[in-house]
Amino acid sequence: MNYKSWTAIAVLAAAPIAAFADADEDALVVNGEIEMITQAAAPDHLSDVMDEVYSGWRFRSDETQALQMDDFDNPAMIFVDQAMEKWDTAEGTAGKSCADCHGDAEESMAGVRVVYPKWNESAGEVRTLAMQINDCRENQMGAEKWKYTGGSMAAMEALISVQSRGMPVNVATNGPAQSTWEAGKELYYTRTGQLELSCANCHEDNYGNMIRADHLSQGQINGFPVYRLKNTKLNTAHARFKGCVRDTRAETYSPGSPEFIALELYVASRGNGLSVEAPSVRN
Repeated sequence: MNYKSWTAIAVLAAAPIAAFADADEDALVVNGEIEMITQAAAPDHLSDVMDEVYSGWRFRSDETQALQMDDFDNPAMIFVDQAMEKWDTAEGTAGKSCADCHGDAEESMAGVRVVYPKWNESAGEVRTLAMQINDCRENQMGAEKWKYTGGSMAAMEALISVQSRGMPVNVATNGPAQSTWEAGKELYYTRTGQLELSCANCHEDNYGNMIRADHLSQGQINGFPVYRLKNTKLNTAHARFKGCVRDTRAETYSPGSPEFIALELYVASRGNGLSVEAPSVRN
């Protein structure tokens, strides 16, 4: 990125510009039957900063929006099909497949995506969906872990997520998960890097405004994994976090790190009430 682009980001973050300047009001219905909630009342913990939350789909061009509205056009569905093959394939020393324990993905995984990340009582920690997938692979199948943001992981997250499309995100922020949520909130509002930007500077203070020929969204992650036209592949939330932190010219955290797990929990909770859209299509 050149100097002018970085300057534009810094100026945008500092300017007192009104938020939500230019999102459309189109309705997202996938395959003509799955109605998505793309606008909802803000969760209570956001009531002091915004009244409503919006899916990133509302900030995209008509052409990009259309790709997500039909599974035959959505390029991410190729990866869902690939993950379905892996779901039925036995791996590891236990000689088990995902299906051996969970049965049909459409039935057993419905509603799973809406509550992740979530507290895992037996492990005594907040777990993301990726963490749970690798736990199953390592401890139930005796198979090697997948790379946290790798293609196989992104595809399996997409397969599990697609079973919950249309269901509202409902991530818990209290109880034993609260301390992790608080850590994620602190990260969200902390300015980092040479540009001294926080997540909130772009996605809370300036969503709807134009930057580098594109609209800033609220940074909701209800659509992840996301197929990005920019790099023509599925992208996970932690890969996007890494890119955002890098763009502030800061030393970024690693995918799967405690910092990004906390940030994912907090950012997911900002989208409570919006539908799970994954795998979505974005620029």
